[in-house]
Amino acid sequence: MKEALSNNPESIEDVPTLKQRIRELEQSVAESKRTEEALRESEAKFRFLSENMADVAFIVNMDLRTTYVSPSVERILGFTPEERKTQRAEEQLAPQALQLAFETLAEEIEREKAEDADPDRSRTLALDYYHKDGSVITLETNFRGVRDSKGTLAGFYGLSRDITDRKQADEELRESEESLRSYLENAPDGIYMSDLEGNFLYGNRMCEEITGYRREELIGKNFLELNLLSENSLNEAVRLLQANMEGKPTGPDEIELITKEGRLIPVEVNTSVFQRMGQRVVLASVRDITERKRAEEHLKKSEEKYRTILEDMDEGYFEIDLAGNFTFVNDAECQDLGYSRDELIGMSYRQYSDEATAKKLYELFHDIYNTGKPDKGFHGQFISKDGRQHFNEVSASLIRDANDNPIGFLGISQDVTERKKAEEDLKKTLENLRKSFGVTIQVMVSAIEARDPYTAGHQIRAADLARAIATGMGLPQEKIEGIRMAGSIHDIGKLSIPAEILSKPTKLSDIEFSLIKEHARKGYEMLKNVESHWPLAEIVYQHHERMNGSGYPRNLKGEEILIEARILAVADVAEAMASHRPYRAALGIDAALKEIEDNKGTLYDAKAADACLRLFREKGFNFRGHDFKQ
Repeated sequence: MKEALSNNPESIEDVPTLKQRIRELEQSVAESKRTEEALRESEAKFRFLSENMADVAFIVNMDLRTTYVSPSVERILGFTPEERKTQRAEEQLAPQALQLAFETLAEEIEREKAEDADPDRSRTLALDYYHKDGSVITLETNFRGVRDSKGTLAGFYGLSRDITDRKQADEELRESEESLRSYLENAPDGIYMSDLEGNFLYGNRMCEEITGYRREELIGKNFLELNLLSENSLNEAVRLLQANMEGKPTGPDEIELITKEGRLIPVEVNTSVFQRMGQRVVLASVRDITERKRAEEHLKKSEEKYRTILEDMDEGYFEIDLAGNFTFVNDAECQDLGYSRDELIGMSYRQYSDEATAKKLYELFHDIYNTGKPDKGFHGQFISKDGRQHFNEVSASLIRDANDNPIGFLGISQDVTERKKAEEDLKKTLENLRKSFGVTIQVMVSAIEARDPYTAGHQIRAADLARAIATGMGLPQEKIEGIRMAGSIHDIGKLSIPAEILSKPTKLSDIEFSLIKEHARKGYEMLKNVESHWPLAEIVYQHHERMNGSGYPRNLKGEEILIEARILAVADVAEAMASHRPYRAALGIDAALKEIEDNKGTLYDAKAADACLRLFREKGFNFRGHDFKQ
C-alpha cells in the first residue's frame, strides 16, 4: 500500500490540496452557471426592452446588413423585423444618408488602428431612412461598436429615434429665422435693439443709412456716447427710456437725430420691450420723416394759399359733415346767406332752405355718398337771414379722409336769381317767337295750297308722318320738331312754278317735269335767309335726294344727306303714292309701303323705312285721321 501510494504522482501529503482544487472546480462550475443564468436574464431583459421600446434597437454587421432589429421598426418604418433583415443598406437608406453611413464606417475602421482607441466610443448621426410607403423618415441614430471574442470590431448596435417632426420644426424655425432676418435687413425702416440703458445690441442696414454709422460702429455703443441725439431731443429720449424701463411700449414719437456727418434729421420712433436670453431688451423702429415733414410744410403753405383763394372767390364755398352741418364757409357764402361765419358753423342746410329744397339737397348728398360721383348743376331756393328768398346753383362732391372713408361734402354755391329770371324772360320770348314762326309757316302752307289745290293737305300729312317716323326712331325732341316744321313747308318752292303745270291733268313733258324738280332748289332760296333754330332750308333742299345718289337736285348720297331730309323723303313718297294726283289716281298705301320696302337701303334710309313700315303695319297709323297708336 505504501508502495502504491509512493508510485502516485501526488503523495499522500498532497490529498488536502486535491480536495481544495475539487472544491474550486465545483465553485467555478457554479459561478459559470450563475454567469450563464445572469446572461440569460440580461438577454431576456434586453429583448423585453428592445421589443417594447418606442425607439428602434438594431445590430448591423460591417456590411451594414441588419442582424437584429426591434419590433418597433414596423411602427416607425413600416417594415417587419424579418423584412428589414433581408434588405441591403441601399434599400434602407437614402443616397446621402448611405454615403454618410459608409464614410462613418470607414472612419471607425481607421480609428480602430490607433493605439489609444476608445472601445466604448459612441456616435450619433441623423440619417434619412426609406419608409415602406416610399416616404423618407429622419431617424437620429446613436450607436457604438460590437467586437468579437478577439476584441475586433465586428459591427454596430444602437438605437434610432424618429426626429422627422423635429427636423421639420427645426427647418421651419430656420426658415422663419431667415425670413425674419431678411425682413429686418430689408425693412424700409431702421430696426435696432438696445438694452434698457440705451446701448446698441443690433442694427439693420437701414440704421446704417439713417445714422451714417456702420453697424460695427453702433454695436456696444450708447446713444449719448455716439452723440446721436440733438439737444432738443434729449429730454424726449430720456422719457422713452424711462417708459421702456417700466416695460411700456412707446410711439410714434418724433425726435431729431445727428448723423455721423453732422446732419440733423427728423425721425419717428416706435419702441417695445421683450425678453431675450433672460434679459429685457428694447426693439425699436426708426423712420426718416424728412420728406414727410417737407411735404407737410408744403401742404401747410398750399392750404394757406387754398384758403386765401377760397376767401377771394366771388362764389360761395362751403364744407359740411355727413349730417349736413357746416364745418367751413368762405366770406362769399356768409354774404349770400346773411349770417356771420360763427353763426353758420354747425348750422344745418335745413335751416336756410325751404322744405322742397331741403329734400332735394338730402337726395343730392345721398346720391353723392352712394356713388362717390360729384354733382353739378343742382338748383334750389334758399332763405337768407333777413328772409330774402333767392335761387342758387350748387355743385357738390365727397370729402374723404386719408383712409378713403367719406367724412363730408364740399361745394360751391352761386346766387342765380337774376340769371333764372332772365332765363324765364328768354323762355317766354322764345315761346312767342315760336308761335309767330308757326303762324308764318301756316301762312306759307296756305299760300302753297292756294296755288296747288290738288295737293291740299299733302305737306301737313307728310309732316305728321315724318314726325311719327322720327319719334319711332328715338330722335331728340328738338330734331322731331324741326322735321315737323320742315315737312309743313317742304314744297314751298312750288310757289315759283306756273299753276297750270301744277294742276295739269295729263302727263308732264320733260321740260315741265324739269321745272317741277326745281321746286327743291327754289324752296332753299326762299328759306336760306330765314332765321331758324333748325336747318329748314337745307332739309327742304335735300328732301328729294336718294341714298344711292340718284335723287335731285344735287345727287347727294348716304350720310351726305341730313337725317331729317332722309326721314322726310320716306314720308313724302308714302303720302304722295297713297294720295290722288291730277295726272293719276291714288295708288294706295299698300303700293306705297311696297315701294319703300323694296328700295330701303338703296333709295331710302333703312332705319327710316323700317320705322315707317312699323307705323302702318304694327301701330295702326293712317292718313285719314292722322292716328298714331303709341
